[in-house]
Amino acid sequence: MATPITTDFQAQIRRGLPADPPPPPPADPAVSRAPRRPLPLDAAGKRLALRNALRYVPAAWHRELAPEFARELAELGRIYMHRLRPAYEMRARPLGEYPARTRQAAAIMHMIQNNLDPAVAQHPYELITYGGNGTVFQNWAQYLLTMRYLSEMSEDQTLVMYSGHPLGLFPSHADAPRVIVTNGMVIPNHSSPDDYTRLAALGVTSYGQMTAGSYMYIGPQGIVHGTAITVMNAGRLYLGCQSEEELRGKVFVTAGLGGMSGAQAKAAVIAGAVCVVAEVNPEAARKRHAQGWVDELYEDLDTVLRRMAEARATRQPVSIAYLGNVVDLWERLVRDGIDVELGSDQTSLHIPFTGGYYPAGLTLAEGNRLQADDPPAFKAAVQASLRRHVTAVNALAGRGMKFWDYGNAFLLEAGRAGADVMAADGTFRYPSYVEDIMGPMCFDYGFGPFRWVCTSADPRDLATTDALAAEVIAELAAGAPPETRQQYLDNLRWIRRAGDNHLVVGSQARILYSDDQGRRRLAAAFNAAIRDGRLSAPVVIGRDHHDVSGTDSPYRETANIRDGSQWCADMAVQNFAGDACRGATWVSLHNGGGVGWGEVINGGFGLVLDGTADADRRLDLMLNWDVNNGIARRAWARNEGAEFAIRAAMARDPLLRVTVGEHADDELIERTASETFHD
Repeated sequence: MATPITTDFQAQIRRGLPADPPPPPPADPAVSRAPRRPLPLDAAGKRLALRNALRYVPAAWHRELAPEFARELAELGRIYMHRLRPAYEMRARPLGEYPARTRQAAAIMHMIQNNLDPAVAQHPYELITYGGNGTVFQNWAQYLLTMRYLSEMSEDQTLVMYSGHPLGLFPSHADAPRVIVTNGMVIPNHSSPDDYTRLAALGVTSYGQMTAGSYMYIGPQGIVHGTAITVMNAGRLYLGCQSEEELRGKVFVTAGLGGMSGAQAKAAVIAGAVCVVAEVNPEAARKRHAQGWVDELYEDLDTVLRRMAEARATRQPVSIAYLGNVVDLWERLVRDGIDVELGSDQTSLHIPFTGGYYPAGLTLAEGNRLQADDPPAFKAAVQASLRRHVTAVNALAGRGMKFWDYGNAFLLEAGRAGADVMAADGTFRYPSYVEDIMGPMCFDYGFGPFRWVCTSADPRDLATTDALAAEVIAELAAGAPPETRQQYLDNLRWIRRAGDNHLVVGSQARILYSDDQGRRRLAAAFNAAIRDGRLSAPVVIGRDHHDVSGTDSPYRETANIRDGSQWCADMAVQNFAGDACRGATWVSLHNGGGVGWGEVINGGFGLVLDGTADADRRLDLMLNWDVNNGIARRAWARNEGAEFAIRAAMARDPLLRVTVGEHADDELIERTASETFHD
């Protein structure tokens, strides 16, 4: 029998908007709040933003709420409708606690609430999950309406979401997605960062990042496996370290302890290295320290550098957080003549002038005031800081450090700031991690960040899935060809240690890099375990958009595609459409992501496994497409690993037939072009 608390929660979900304007909810002072955003609206625009917000609430409320919404716009640069934030605890509940007519709808509720859980989300009161502006919804009315629609939905309806706005339930059929999400889909000529700031202030678009707006975020665990793979392979590629033991005592310096960047510290320790990571936001740094994602936290550089030296000397895998500006850390390393082996950066430079990067010389509070009160001055300070940042990185790189761009627009924005980041041939002087590591070693072979969530919210179910996954990966590793054996072995080591690494924050979820065969085998094993009772509730499977097929981004996911198509977005759009027609429970397509608005098109999916034969059919069809679409595109770009992988996939599946390109002779191309074009 349901408890009164559960019953009240269910009643609130079914109701959507309350009957009367509620009192303002209590605010926990420990919860991180989004900075004030610039307000680039003229007089007419401000009135339009207010009119747009009021259409969500009954006209009888307008006289009371209009002044409140106007104050939010003036003081915060957005209308979040904080008054409507529900008073109940925001967390992923067991599936049976949600008032829903379908298991699929209940699972989506579970995922949405996890994205807004204060233990998970970066700025939960502003509905921001990670990345500084990665939103689930634009305002709390959208959340309430969406949850109500999900409680009402049948298997003959699809909920359509426009940038957080629930357009409504539309008739469809059981094989259609239950939810279709788009975020930031604006006309290309109106896709600049300034356009985003204006349209977001109007309340008509949002930045879904990747898994924020697609309800698939699983905390910093979602990126930690890929980050560990990156650090391990950086050691192999750049330092000649062939084992975890050989990476011990090597130092990795970086920045960021946010929703995604927060994975760096734990990932480096898992890989065996010493990690020193700077974070300017005290709330973010202390949150990750309290959750165990960073081992030690210090506020002065002397202590940080002393601990780094001790860990290096004793070859102790440890993560050390510096609560301060990363530029100060880099410059101190240069000044003191301290060399490090590896370096990167994960500040949120996709939004450099609205809270993603804080200039050296300013506190967090001073930076927030300056960006709101004098945006041009803040921009100038950010760009000056980026120039100093790069100067220090260049000095250490000149002494042997290997540095890579982590796909956060660091090199892009540093170059725009006039920093010395260009090589003589006009390319960036440092590689993207996808160019050297993730692209050729993982994505080209179909390996990417597969993930799953146990909707029972029971850790025992997660442990069962870990054991099942280890069995599957061990079998695949035993028969793997030389081209992919190392990936399987790395992934096997990862999943066997996953429980001991204490990765869960929020929902009972797991990340595991895997390829087409692995994903289908894993999903089928989970579905069978639900069917025979080894798992107590449905499992949601999905992935990061940062994957083989999900994202077109020339500065990150498609950085190792060099046939000119890295600027094209056919792959991500086709993936979204193909997943929708092959059985996904929900699909999403976004403008923006880790590199920035107007720089990326990306998409994702969620699929509910419920133990049925129908789920077996869906997972096989959809996962086959979801991986092999990207491999086929990468093979067409003449990437050697992808050519191997797509031929192997076609050999396994007689229904798969892919156009594979021929390789032209370089000497023939050069001679023909010279004779024809005389250049």
